[in-house]
Amino acid sequence: MQVDKIDHIVLTVHDIEATCEFYSRVFSMQVITFGNGRKALLFGEQKINLHEVGKELEPKALNSAPGSGDICFITDIPLQRVIDHMSSCGVEILEGPARKTGARGPIESIYVRDPDGNLIEISNYLVNAA
Repeated sequence: MQVDKIDHIVLTVHDIEATCEFYSRVFSMQVITFGNGRKALLFGEQKINLHEVGKELEPKALNSAPGSGDICFITDIPLQRVIDHMSSCGVEILEGPARKTGARGPIESIYVRDPDGNLIEISNYLVNAA
């Protein structure tokens, strides 16, 4: 068996509405409602499903908790424009730009946190990087 791609991940959060507001405002993700009123953040061909802490759906991760996520988003928007956007949104940059290694090669990244403290890496793939 071989896996082709990730369809969705799940974040456990304190406040679903605050999370939706943050990701839609900062990352232009589309907030969707599905199932029995569940919320998710849609972008590209993937989504982030949201569970409210204490009200998670079963089955769930063994140790699901707000702030335990660490996600890397890839964008084609130049990193300096991303930095300027984060600043205009009042989002603190914790680190970066820093060179890292992505799934397909070298990337340059910055790091921020969402309202629950999840670590969010925003990256550009480097072209012709040594």
